[in-house]
Amino acid sequence: MTLQQLIDSHRRIVFFGGAGVSTESGIPDFRSVDGLYNQKYDWPPETILSRTFFMRRPEEFFRFYRDKMLPLEAEPNAAHLKLAELERAGRLSAVVTQNIDGLHTKAGSRCVFELHGSVWRNHCMRCGKSYTAEWIRDTEGVPTCSCGGTVKPDVVLYEEGLDDAVVAGAVHAIRQADLLIVAGTSLTVYPAAGLLRYYRGSDLVLINRDATPYDREATLVIREKVGEVLGAIRVTPPDPA
Repeated sequence: MTLQQLIDSHRRIVFFGGAGVSTESGIPDFRSVDGLYNQKYDWPPETILSRTFFMRRPEEFFRFYRDKMLPLEAEPNAAHLKLAELERAGRLSAVVTQNIDGLHTKAGSRCVFELHGSVWRNHCMRCGKSYTAEWIRDTEGVPTCSCGGTVKPDVVLYEEGLDDAVVAGAVHAIRQADLLIVAGTSLTVYPAAGLLRYYRGSDLVLINRDATPYDREATLVIREKVGEVLGAIRVTPPDPA
């Protein structure tokens, strides 16, 4: 069965995506280019993007963060746009994403569960005041609130837990789905990857360049670029129940 046929035959589709969804928008998957990053930084990305490092070396954290984690000019690609179109047509119930770039929302998707937060939200750790991503980008050193507190991006760092409300919403959406499309993720990063165990639907589609632990359980496995695959989908409203 083709992806088009699967989408046409289901009414409650949920999309679960990882870094590979955004690479076609020019946002690199840092795990695939650690060597490049390590030429410039004294620590690997996983160390810099940890809670411990953030608290102990905030200047180095924000130097890396501004350089590598704030692609504010990036635009949604065909995958983001098609998912928003599927939602508007009543086919897609929700997007669950591991990405922090906000491109699903920028493309027009409304029901988006950002498991690892978003670079577009930033709050003072002392008083809670909100700041824009542009403000973070344009400041120097450690961004400091008017109250004197440090402004932290609302992204989940290593050693931090996921937001309970976001996880609950994602779990509910996945449980209610009758088709789950998983794309651009190796399904090896936990706890996010563990959410797939809540899926009870009939069909699972995997779109990823490399093999995943769930390949044998999938109805359909596609080894092509996510944007090219989803961009070719024709969208029609579901038939009335």
